[in-house]
Amino acid sequence: MRRRDKTTQSDLVGPVTLADVAKLAGVSPVTVSRAINTPALVKSRTREAVERVIAKTGYVPNLLAGGLASRRTRLVAAIVPSVSSTIFAEAIEGLNAELVAEGYQLLLGLSGYDLQRELELTRAILARRPDGIILTGITHLKETRAMLTGAGLPIVEIWDSTPSPLDTAVGFSHYDVGALVAEFLLAKGYDRYAQIGANDPRAVQRRDGFINRLLGIAAVELPAIEMHSPSTFRDGREALAQLLDRGTGSLAVFGSSDVVAHGALTEAISRGCRIPDDVAIIGFGDLDFAPHTYPSLTTVRIDRRMIGTQAARSILAKIAGKPVAPLIEIDFEIVKRLSA
Repeated sequence: MRRRDKTTQSDLVGPVTLADVAKLAGVSPVTVSRAINTPALVKSRTREAVERVIAKTGYVPNLLAGGLASRRTRLVAAIVPSVSSTIFAEAIEGLNAELVAEGYQLLLGLSGYDLQRELELTRAILARRPDGIILTGITHLKETRAMLTGAGLPIVEIWDSTPSPLDTAVGFSHYDVGALVAEFLLAKGYDRYAQIGANDPRAVQRRDGFINRLLGIAAVELPAIEMHSPSTFRDGREALAQLLDRGTGSLAVFGSSDVVAHGALTEAISRGCRIPDDVAIIGFGDLDFAPHTYPSLTTVRIDRRMIGTQAARSILAKIAGKPVAPLIEIDFEIVKRLSA
């Protein structure tokens, strides 16, 4: 009977290798390779032991093994929810410009706000051994976290602020954005306050910041519809229609995006509401159309391109072995226009 190696997962330093998996599973590296590439040729008991170790360590097979003289691929991968929204597109542009200037290429994956899809993309991307990986947000499945930790690559999480990133974070506090909007609207003294928006983690944080800042001062109304990300112009119209049908009094509304806020603004105008006396609306993102709506849209501005630029600079510095701060904060501000 084969004697199990006494190496434990906690003994591993750096990227998890095929040899590490073999030691932890108590089999030879050749057997691990067979279990991965030709599982039908491996006994089920042995295959299951190897699979358990792979799941625990987050090991990803190296599809490029033996094919490179250097460990560097000059490839950086980024996983973002969408490229259809200007919110993410400008960050990607900033990211790509910095990488290309340093001789790197960007490999882009779209998660569609789906954590399971992010896991699948992470597995596929890590198998190609990029020099670094950039993720959107700080919420990930535990399997994704294990995979990333096992890979031992530089990681940058963007669009969120956190004291405990996987490696480095470039972003801001969405909770604080919501609180700032609440304070802005409170100062104007409306009768009713509401929030309309999507259900992705960052939008939910903005909603929570808005609600909690108003706690004990005013109740925050929410429409009885669930908005999936990315939320739409139609979502904004339908949400505001529900709120206006519920009661009377001046209403202040915080939309989770400029698109939703624009929909709400259109619905308010169509009903003859006076803006911002009867209804005030604030969006998020300061998209290119925001100054040109009627009335022009008050919104929260973030330097979207700078998020990508700083993410690229951070990942390149980490690849070069230079020290990088664990958190790089991006500023935000309310841009006051005619809608609030």
